[in-house]
Amino acid sequence: MRAADGLALCTATRMKTIIRSIFYLIPLVLGAVLLGAGPRAADEGGTLVLLRVADAIGPATVDYVRRGLDRAAEADARLVVLQLDTPGGLETAMRDINRDIIASRVPVAVYVSPSGARAASAGTYMMYAAHIAAMAPATNIGAATPVQIGGAPGIEPPGSPNPRDKGVEKTEEKKSEELDESGGAGEDAETADKEAADKEAVPPGDAMSRKMVNDAVAYIRSLAEMRGRNADWAEQAVREAASLSADRALAEGVIDVVATDVADLLQKIDGQVVSVNGQDRTLKTTGLEIVVVAPDWRNELLSVITNPNVAYILMLLGIYGLFFELANPGYVLPGVIGAISLLLALYALQVLPVNYAGVGLILLGIAFMVAELFMPSFGALGIGGVVAFVVGSIILFDVEGGNIAVSLPLIAAAAVLSAGFFLIALRALFTAYRRPVVSGAEEMLGSVGEVMEDFVGRGRIFVHGETWNAESAVPVKKGGRVCVTGRDGLTLRIKPEEERGK
Repeated sequence: MRAADGLALCTATRMKTIIRSIFYLIPLVLGAVLLGAGPRAADEGGTLVLLRVADAIGPATVDYVRRGLDRAAEADARLVVLQLDTPGGLETAMRDINRDIIASRVPVAVYVSPSGARAASAGTYMMYAAHIAAMAPATNIGAATPVQIGGAPGIEPPGSPNPRDKGVEKTEEKKSEELDESGGAGEDAETADKEAADKEAVPPGDAMSRKMVNDAVAYIRSLAEMRGRNADWAEQAVREAASLSADRALAEGVIDVVATDVADLLQKIDGQVVSVNGQDRTLKTTGLEIVVVAPDWRNELLSVITNPNVAYILMLLGIYGLFFELANPGYVLPGVIGAISLLLALYALQVLPVNYAGVGLILLGIAFMVAELFMPSFGALGIGGVVAFVVGSIILFDVEGGNIAVSLPLIAAAAVLSAGFFLIALRALFTAYRRPVVSGAEEMLGSVGEVMEDFVGRGRIFVHGETWNAESAVPVKKGGRVCVTGRDGLTLRIKPEEERGK
């Protein structure tokens, strides 16, 4: 019995030791599992912030993109995807967005989508500034030539053929042919052709056009070199308004990937290395939670009022509303509408590239049209006012600001309505205001009546088919004609008609 007890005790001791070892090993095993699974979980988790821009680039777009990037940084998002479809927009706004993208702590992928979308003009610069440039099939990029506002007549767009250069081009062709005939068709001919091509690429417009184009070329080349994309084609997009489809852009090294949708984009860019604030970062885009950031009411309001056409209408409503309130004190409603409209217009104009000479001409034109109301007939003031109004509206925005302007039909409609209103409606109103009163107590003043009896002091006269009591400071005789100069109740003050002009 003692041997059996000893064996049982030894067995129990061993079991306790094994169980105690297992309890010691469990935390170690769990720790190893957690350490091994931790990085994978972190890699497969995370957030993607999705922004959508489907309009011209303007101050509202800057505010929306900036808020989206700030939100992504606060949420420690893995990636920001800017889904883009734009015909271009304001140069200053585009540069602000590019600065925010370059300074972002979160990688930014600009994705031209859906099919049929485009990244034209300002959108091309944004594509070159992005960490990842992507396009959907059947989209296009390019046409990044700076455009002068309003398309001023007589100035050809940069990159277009210049008739004055045709003689030079023919001379270059002739030189090339002579070199070919003399056997120097190799390197010399290529040099001549290159010089001729370079000459064609030089913008033939005025000094302002050349300055704008050269500045844009330097800017987009710097973006291309920073991101390692095709800088030569970028220059062509500016100088010659070149455009590419999605597949051609991928082949030319203008973009990084062609993707059918956001999910396809995330799959294709997973593992790519991008430079974020000078540091290489490997993108981990699998299993990301997509958070769509939609424009709030502030962005929507800013987008509406910063439309140049809307800002122009608000400015005119403000000017006209205040004018009517000052001309007719007490109506209140025109003043309220005018004040609100003018404040909104001023806010919109301070974020748009306003040419203050244009604002001055608009105000001067309105002042001339108002002054015409006090002239005896239509004349130079009215015509000059209309001309100043139209010219001021056309040059309202700075030509260096980007492809943004007031619609010419809107300018024509506003000019016609303003001229018609001021020169016809208000003129008729002022004419009626100055016309003698034909009813009421005031109508009696200036009326001519007949004396019914001789009197001095008080007597009776016949005027407007009625008999009235009258007072006269001088003697009047029966049958004489008198003029009414005043009224005191039912008594008229009169004087002889021959003294009317005295």
